[in-house]
Amino acid sequence: MQIGVPKEVKNHEYRVGLTPDSVQELVSAGHQVLVEQNAGAAIDFADEDFRRAGAVIVPSAAEVFARADMIVKIKEPQPDECQMLKTGQLLFTYLHLAADPRQAELLLKSGAIAMAYETVTDDRGHLPLLAPMSEVAGRMAVQAGAHHLEKAQGGRGVLLGGVPGVAPARVLILGGGVVGSNAAGVALGIGADVTIMDRSVERLRELDRMFPASIRCVYATAAAIENYLPEADLVIGAVLLPGASAPRLVTREMVGRMKPGAVVVDVAIDQGGCFATSRPTSHQDPTYVVDGVIHYCVANMPGGVARTATQALNNVTLPFVLQLADNPVRALLTNANLRNGLTIHCGRVTHKAVADSLGHDFTDAFEALKK
Repeated sequence: MQIGVPKEVKNHEYRVGLTPDSVQELVSAGHQVLVEQNAGAAIDFADEDFRRAGAVIVPSAAEVFARADMIVKIKEPQPDECQMLKTGQLLFTYLHLAADPRQAELLLKSGAIAMAYETVTDDRGHLPLLAPMSEVAGRMAVQAGAHHLEKAQGGRGVLLGGVPGVAPARVLILGGGVVGSNAAGVALGIGADVTIMDRSVERLRELDRMFPASIRCVYATAAAIENYLPEADLVIGAVLLPGASAPRLVTREMVGRMKPGAVVVDVAIDQGGCFATSRPTSHQDPTYVVDGVIHYCVANMPGGVARTATQALNNVTLPFVLQLADNPVRALLTNANLRNGLTIHCGRVTHKAVADSLGHDFTDAFEALKK
């Protein structure tokens, strides 16, 4: 199979779909890899590194899309990229379609087969291709929040960990999954006062064991959120419904009762955000203010540490890319976990949560593959 890796074009996105090490694995398995010129240059993966791994360097994204059977990316395809997709061409990347009806329409129109990293599962029902980016985003959320709490950034002027004689900042984390637990670990490491909320009592028990005697684990009712929110200096939105839009847990009125200069970091923004006041931002212009509260809603947070993020993601995507490259139809028919990533197949929506979120008809993925 010919596998194409275009350069990412989203604002301040420097990650790349395949590393030279991954290219070498694919070439050794008998596949050809086409990499757009300078696709990884920004994170020190030079064209020569890809050539040594066996890739063919091509001058433009248009040529990558024209020649490749499968496109491997990081971020959702932008409109110009959607228009370069071909009928039956396989796209493997993050999609987050529930919050992006325009992208969904373009992908449906293209006739391509679009697979989403974020809904591929493992035998335990976890999301292995989302997990490394969630780990990165959770850790970055505390880093970003701490920075924007500084007075020079418009924040309250508080230090997360405090100092002897001065209380630490209060951090509230909504969601106890991979993002939330990683955010909690970093915030606790800094010395912050941390509360984490989730609607799974079993998950709260796990978090209590993970961070004994150093974290408040609270069941996430609307009343609990409303009670804790006004006291928080930093609030991290870390909720996830796989494939679906994020639930809006915090209303505009609740934001209005927060402290002036408090910071909101909405990691759920890829799926629409969990604050009513959230809207996507970029690394170039990451924040805005609503009712005196700083909102950090960067939709590709891991792109800020692009080399680390690329390597972490390739560690988990490569086995699936190899399966798809060897025989995509067989891989999808025989591997239910991989098939859970199939979101659009030749003009039909094949993921139930995406179909429900966007108001489209749903076609079962297994049935779509057999037609």
